[in-house]
Amino acid sequence: MSDFKTPHSVKEFEAKLLEVSASLPKRLRQCADYVAANPDRIAVSTVSEMAESAGVQSSAFMRFCQIMGFSGFSEMQRLFRDTYVGNWPDYPSRMEQLRESGSGSSANLLAEFADAGRVSLEGLLNTIDPIVLEKAVQILAQAKMIHIIGVRRSFPVATYLAYALEKMRIPVMLHTSVGKMENLHAIRDGDVILAISFTPYAEETIEMVNKISASQEDKENQFVAITDTVLSPLCPISDVSLLVTEVDFGAFRSLSATLCLAMTLAVAVGTLRQSDIPQILK
Repeated sequence: MSDFKTPHSVKEFEAKLLEVSASLPKRLRQCADYVAANPDRIAVSTVSEMAESAGVQSSAFMRFCQIMGFSGFSEMQRLFRDTYVGNWPDYPSRMEQLRESGSGSSANLLAEFADAGRVSLEGLLNTIDPIVLEKAVQILAQAKMIHIIGVRRSFPVATYLAYALEKMRIPVMLHTSVGKMENLHAIRDGDVILAISFTPYAEETIEMVNKISASQEDKENQFVAITDTVLSPLCPISDVSLLVTEVDFGAFRSLSATLCLAMTLAVAVGTLRQSDIPQILK
């Protein structure tokens, strides 16, 4: 178990969370998973609300705070209030207002999904580090070939990236696992793997990325991940991880922020490689 040194920034907090999470018992791991997926909630919630959302007792959540190096929840909350309050909308209250004012009509559903997408886009500026984003663009721009892996909910994002990059004449290959044909032998030295997956993380994506990572003896590839939290199984494998938090309404989660990030990556990589950007609009 890690020592009890107190994190002094959100980045230090994330680094420590990644360090200790694997050794946590079940209940404390639930706390870690919830905090990793919902860091904005720390600033505006009580310890009982956080514990209930994580599915644990308040005492367990307090223990988690102590393992993270804080005297209690209040001290951990202060760290996040400096970052999120005033920058991150309190989306649960906004969504609740929409639910209470609507009648379940199609127009109300449209308003709810639009609001979820708006909040996701606003949050993207808080979760993406410009330096990390620039590093991802540099890695992708220097690739001999970009191999994109993303299935299930990530498939629309993977498909869009493959389409956009191909239209800009950038060598790209989309791996879909259709018919269990993974095409992993098409990956050559100097190629870059761009993997996309979110909770509950597609087994096919994780398996493919692990296979590629395990076969690095005879070739050298870099990995870029688009995922949701620092506890994602893609993060330890990747050279760069771009974290996106999507707001969900009910059981349906928006892809607004993820597609915005995908468009940013495609155009930035195309610009760096001096491609014909207008083609993407055709």
